[in-house]
This record gives sequence, C-alpha cells and structure tokens, in this order.
Amino acid sequence: MRNLPSGGGDYPARMDGLRFAFGTLTVFPARITRWDRDAARAGMLSAPLAGLVVGLCSAAAGAVFLLLGSGPLLAAVVTTAVPAVLTRGLHLDGLADTADGLGSAKPAEDALRIMKQSDIGPFGVIALVLVLLAQVAALYELYGEGWARGTVAAALAATVARLALTHASRQGVPAARPEGLGAIVAATVPTRSATLTTALVLVLGAATGLLISPYDAVRDVLAAGAGLGAAALLLRRCVRRFGGVTGDVFGAVEETAATATLIALTLGSAG
Repeated sequence: MRNLPSGGGDYPARMDGLRFAFGTLTVFPARITRWDRDAARAGMLSAPLAGLVVGLCSAAAGAVFLLLGSGPLLAAVVTTAVPAVLTRGLHLDGLADTADGLGSAKPAEDALRIMKQSDIGPFGVIALVLVLLAQVAALYELYGEGWARGTVAAALAATVARLALTHASRQGVPAARPEGLGAIVAATVPTRSATLTTALVLVLGAATGLLISPYDAVRDVLAAGAGLGAAALLLRRCVRRFGGVTGDVFGAVEETAATATLIALTLGSAG
C-alpha cells in the first residue's frame, strides 16, 4: 500500500479524503473517487469536518424555528431530526443493530449475523428511543438557555460524534468482518494523527464557547471529553464482544458520542 504523498502533493489526497468522508457519512453529493485504505485514512481524519457541516445545518434549522416562535422543544426536535435526514438514518440504524448484537448474549459470529438482519429487535428499539429522547431533552434545556447556546451545542455534538469515528479507525482497532465499511477504515488512522485532530477540534470548540463566555469555553471542552470517553467505552466493549468494528459499530459510536456530549452540556448548565 503506497503512502500518501507529501508536500504540495497532499492536495489530491485531501480531496479524496473529503469525498470519502462526505460520501460515506452524509447525503451530500460527494462522488467517492477512491475506495482504498489511503483514502479511508484521509476520510476518517476529515470526519469531524463532515460532522461540523451536519451540525451547522441542524443548528441553523433549530435557530430558524426559534426565530419563527416555535419554542425550544420543537426547535430541539428539528435539530435532532436534521442529522438523521442528512445521514439517511445510517448511524441510528447502526446504533439499533449494535444494541441488538450486544444484547443477544450470543457468540460473536451469531451476534454479527443478528446485526446484519434488516429487522430491529427489542434492544435496538429501546436504544433508539432512549437516545433520541435524551438528545431532544438535552437540546431543549440548552435552547432554553438561549439560541446561541443551543446552536453551539448542536454543532459541537455533531463534530465530536464524527471525531469519535476518527478514534474508532485508529491503528490497533481491528475489523470484525473482512468486508464492509468497517474493514476498509479499521486501523487506518495513526494514533498521533487522531490526537492532533482531537486537539484541533477541542481548540476550535473552546474558541467557539469563548464567544459566549469563558465558562462556556471550559464547559464545551469538558463535554467533548465526556462524549469521546463514552464512545471509547462503547468501542472497547464492541471490540471485545465482536472481535472488532463494523459499519454498525461506527454508527453506535457516533450516536453515543453525540448524546453524551449533549447530556454533559446540560449537566454543566449555569442555570
């Protein structure tokens, strides 16, 4: 496998990575030009940018509803719905499938077979309901603090959620199957690159929070850490249970990070 070119030659590789990230993680029209592990590595490092775009779209939709006088509850529902639309519900589907696999108490091979089935079992339904309720409830509280707090929270949660995918693609995290998205992206991202990407996201999160107050800057960084921590715990459990990651596990990790980030932000409420 060849290495990504260095210097000025990085530009085509970065574009391939952006297309990979937006083409696999969103519904935006990004034609994937390369489907290999080099492009996957660049794509997973670009995942937080795709998350930021999704988050800004959801935040904008929530803000519009607030400006139209809908109130914080409906704005929270809309903000939660937009990411599902912009990802075709793939991450929520992955969450449900992973919950069914983890809850099956069957050997790894059988659990993976359950996750590939098209129907959703009781564990999947419970996980979906609880996660969506938690996201709406958290955003309701945050919008209640003001439209700026809610919109920043929506953008931050979506970005951190995709940053969790960067970490799930780190070297040392194996794939559970020899095919699918999990196989192409598993173990592609160097730990150093994931760390640098994390530092950049945290700095940007702190800078954005600082526009509201110094307290919010600290609050956003701590919430991002909580989201990444929750995602890491789930990732560890899935690797032990299934032998590695799959596309469904990526969806579950993403939704867990987003939900935990939002919940942590409410726990840090100044009100």
